Amino acid sequence: MDAFTAGLLQRIRTTESDLTRARNEGDDFLVEVEQGELDDLRRLAAEHGVEVNA
Repeated sequence: MDAFTAGLLQRIRTTESDLTRARNEGDDFLVEVEQGELDDLRRLAAEHGVEVNA
């Protein structure tokens, strides 16, 4: 696995964790921010052929 792929997958995992925390805390604004970031990261992964396990 190259550095780009590893870094992208790590950012996805971190953002998923942050999204879960925001949901648990009831922070609707942060949920929207994290969901947008996650959507962008998943789109980037798809554009580069990086498989992301949902």
